[in-house]
Amino acid sequence: MRSKIIGTGACHSLVDVPNSHFAEHVFFDEAGEKLKDSLKVINKLEAITGIAARRYAKDNKVASDLAFEAAEAAIQNAEIDKESIDYIIVTHNYGDIPKGTRQSDMVPSIAARVKHLLGIKNNSCIAYDMIFGCAGWIESVIHADAFIRSGLAKRCLVIGVDVLSRVIDPADRDSMIFADGAGAGILELTSLDTGILATASATFSVDEVDYINFEGSYNEEESPGRRFIKMKGRKIYEFALVEVPAAMKTCLDKAGIDIDDLKKVFIHQANEKMDQAILDRFYKLYDKPAPEGIMPMNIKDFGNSSVATVPTLYDMVRRGQVEGQELNKGDIILFAAVGAGMSLNAIVYRVD
Repeated sequence: MRSKIIGTGACHSLVDVPNSHFAEHVFFDEAGEKLKDSLKVINKLEAITGIAARRYAKDNKVASDLAFEAAEAAIQNAEIDKESIDYIIVTHNYGDIPKGTRQSDMVPSIAARVKHLLGIKNNSCIAYDMIFGCAGWIESVIHADAFIRSGLAKRCLVIGVDVLSRVIDPADRDSMIFADGAGAGILELTSLDTGILATASATFSVDEVDYINFEGSYNEEESPGRRFIKMKGRKIYEFALVEVPAAMKTCLDKAGIDIDDLKKVFIHQANEKMDQAILDRFYKLYDKPAPEGIMPMNIKDFGNSSVATVPTLYDMVRRGQVEGQELNKGDIILFAAVGAGMSLNAIVYRVD
């Protein structure tokens, strides 16, 4: 017995923000020195990350609104009665932050708010939040799978949502990487040889715990006393290139799947070059080159929306919305992500 994904959905009520939006920005480095050529900064970031645009939440929306939209789409796609859902797990990192405010609102939980917005009356439907960095949606799927395998649940709704546009430092060039979004999946019990075949998770927090954290603005005159999301990009890159491929291999080997049978790899959309390097390192562990087209990407137009990247991308591929990418019954696919903590994980999955 295992669990399978029977429906997916994503939030599309977002505002498109191209790189030209940042043309008038004044950027500073970590030492507080002003960077002179904003256009050069923008072009360099696009060349490294592959990001040409990103999506932001509308001014009157917060994370729970985006999560609700993705959840509704997943429920409709799965063609189920919402009252049959046993667990709602919402993974995020910053809660609801209304536009123009500084304080995150996480009480009640985002999951409870989504349940309220969905109008689910079943009191036995348990709603809770998961904080696990950018790897949160995959970890929440692992939680849901454990509930289902143990008999505690038959059906779970798992949502990944973040509104990073409300926690970025406008003086930091890395602010251009981040985006907003929400993606959802519904899992249920199956007796067939499909669904989740194996999982792997880890948290590295001895030396790596602050690779992604909250710090003040690089512009000391900007928002004194306020803190923003910050990354140690080089350290994250070096960490990810070693540990993520290893976790992917651990998971694939645990599933007993030959790498030649792998059809798609869905990696957290953090950085195009980093994701490609992770993929290449993963295949190198098997002394093979990475096949062309095995890794779908949407980072060019969607940016890095943290926990929302994997479920949003998976939903798009399932619906045929990514050019040159499709899924077929029986395909073996692999999900993988890394994020703040530093936490990482992977899932091997056979498409139903």
